[in-house]
Amino acid sequence: MAVKINENYLLLQNSYLFAEIARRVEKFQEENPDKDVIRMGIGDVTKPLSPTVIKAFKDAVDEMANGNTFKGYGPEQGYSFLAETIVKNDFNPLGIDLDLDEVFISDGAKCDTGNIQEIFDLNNIVAVTDPVYPVYVDTNVMAGRTGPINEEDRYEGLVYLPCVEENDFVPELPKTHTDLIYLCYPNNPTGTTLTKNQLAKFVKYAQDNHAIILFDAAYEKFITEEDVPHSIYEIEGAKEVAIEFRSFSKTAGFTGTRCAYTVVPKDLKAYDSDGKEQSVNALWNRRQTTKFNGVSYPVQKAAEATYSNEGKKEIEENIAYYMKNSQVIRDSLTKLGLNIYGGINSPYIWIKTPNNMDSWTFFDLLLNDANVVGTPGAGFGPSGEGYLRLTAFNTLENTKEAMDRISELSF
Repeated sequence: MAVKINENYLLLQNSYLFAEIARRVEKFQEENPDKDVIRMGIGDVTKPLSPTVIKAFKDAVDEMANGNTFKGYGPEQGYSFLAETIVKNDFNPLGIDLDLDEVFISDGAKCDTGNIQEIFDLNNIVAVTDPVYPVYVDTNVMAGRTGPINEEDRYEGLVYLPCVEENDFVPELPKTHTDLIYLCYPNNPTGTTLTKNQLAKFVKYAQDNHAIILFDAAYEKFITEEDVPHSIYEIEGAKEVAIEFRSFSKTAGFTGTRCAYTVVPKDLKAYDSDGKEQSVNALWNRRQTTKFNGVSYPVQKAAEATYSNEGKKEIEENIAYYMKNSQVIRDSLTKLGLNIYGGINSPYIWIKTPNNMDSWTFFDLLLNDANVVGTPGAGFGPSGEGYLRLTAFNTLENTKEAMDRISELSF
């Protein structure tokens, strides 16, 4: 007998989206070594960690070099000093109270949104917005929750909630029963948002259908408009139906440092096969303490420093810098007559491709003729076809240069 693989992996579409982008860009650069490629595809930041964060990081490393202050294994859920700071700064100002053991520090929202499905039964029906951040779909495929993909490039076991121009990128409530609903707002990839009333409808649906919302709020610090909620817990009753994911990656530049957190309220319950109520918080705690050793002490001290007065000021300046880039992109593409969305409460700009061009063709056009890398919308799901995503995370100089290059193209 030979070792068998998990054949659910064979159901995944081709390669992971960003790996395919990297492959195409690498091939282009090998064939055109003299070309200066501007990357506006993957949402990686370019501003370095701020001075206050770096000082806290270095001080914590010095503590690790001293026998009296050295830290070994920390709590898998994260140090209480960071959880307390998070609750005080991110939630209390919104009128939201959380216990410290409802906050779980981790090494990334990507990891948590991918791992969270482990604690739920494979027979649960999963709904995703379309287009969608691929991790939500692919991890459920890997787990065996979706079945094969059909001719419409949709997995048979998933419920898709289209977000397109025709509905102003606001997903409709599921028309069939669903158990788990992934929502990301401000949205990746479209950069669009939900108002409090629009999000409240999903909370009401979850309450009425005993569903759970998996709410990715990784980009909430970029929100500029008043009626856009920063947390799903601003909606009454959401603690009973929602898990929230947040990250220091895009807001504080921790993409290479790795720190995030997930909020799992103790009021949130799910059920076993006998219909007995079970604590989702306890299940996630069990999962983390078994499979995760926690985020390093220096990284958590650096994350804590983002909430100091100076840290907040520095990070707000970085976010303003990226949103300036976003405005440059929006203004330039609007002048070209392209239909664009997002970029107001988010660092992502969602572009309708010109002349009904398909997403990968537009990607190749920008790469080959303007030497600019975007992300083809088709990689985010069927409803992403005909769109392309640009990010505002490059330098201002590169952003302006990229827009100048695109402005010279003929569509």
